[in-house]
Amino acid sequence: MAGSSERDRCVLLTGPMGAGKSRVGRALASALGWKFVDTDVSVEKAAGMKIAEIFAREGETGFRNRERAVLESLPEQGAVIALGGGAVVAEENRVLLRSKGTLVWLDARPETLVERIGEAAERPLLAGLDRAARIAKLAALRDSRAVAYATAVHHIETDGRSADEVCAAIRTALGAGAAA
Repeated sequence: MAGSSERDRCVLLTGPMGAGKSRVGRALASALGWKFVDTDVSVEKAAGMKIAEIFAREGETGFRNRERAVLESLPEQGAVIALGGGAVVAEENRVLLRSKGTLVWLDARPETLVERIGEAAERPLLAGLDRAARIAKLAALRDSRAVAYATAVHHIETDGRSADEVCAAIRTALGAGAAA
């Protein structure tokens, strides 16, 4: 897609961990012929360490500062971007992200999220919790972030849907149709 029309603006995927942002983002970027960016991966590359290590050394505040720098560097067109689950919590981030493209909230039930992320040993907010505690934690996180997630232009449920089905739903919501 050439030019800088509204249709070329980035698609930014938000939602809780396990909603499918990375998996769907890669598939959508491939379908559109666009670049794929995972902001968590970008934070890790810039920091030279895993997110769990950033949390251990710098706390959530340190991670969020690093995340903000990555958000500022994001392109404004021709990319599908998977945001970290808490990236949209800060109002200043939401304002910045709206300038980059269209925000799409991918969502799923907490049970589905836990099923998708498994033991979550590498997820600082879930590390060491049993399945029931992970479900409770994800439900609480989703509830606490729901107002921020709801600022997205589109809300797509991912429960029981393949990555291709979610991509088709996003493309339809964006007005691009489901065909590649």
